Amino acid sequence: MSGDIFFSGGCHVNGVVKGCVSAEPDSESTLTISDEGIVEGGVTVPYVVLNGIVRGDVFANQRIELGPTARVVGNVYYNLIEMAIGAEINGKLVHQPEGKVPLLEQTQTLEQTQSIEPPRPKAITGT
Repeated sequence: MSGDIFFSGGCHVNGVVKGCVSAEPDSESTLTISDEGIVEGGVTVPYVVLNGIVRGDVFANQRIELGPTARVVGNVYYNLIEMAIGAEINGKLVHQPEGKVPLLEQTQTLEQTQSIEPPRPKAITGT
């Protein structure tokens, strides 16, 4: 499936989603990604149960559970985390107190700003 998903309640991914998956941050919504599930985009959901692959940043302002086959290629912002032996994260783990997980757009803007290199000083030659 191509396109962003916004849901409330529960969402179960068994296939490939090319887009962002999100739910209201103050809800009890849960995203479950099975062993065969792949999300190619950011995830912003209060509760995440991951056994598949996410290629993008994950924002779980309540709890994230990473099963033994979980793979994240991106940063994980979390309040509580549970990680099984075998799970992989290729990115940063950033703890955020409950309710303080930044919105996806804010974090992308911050990372883009931080990745801009400052201008290099010009060489001065004397005569």
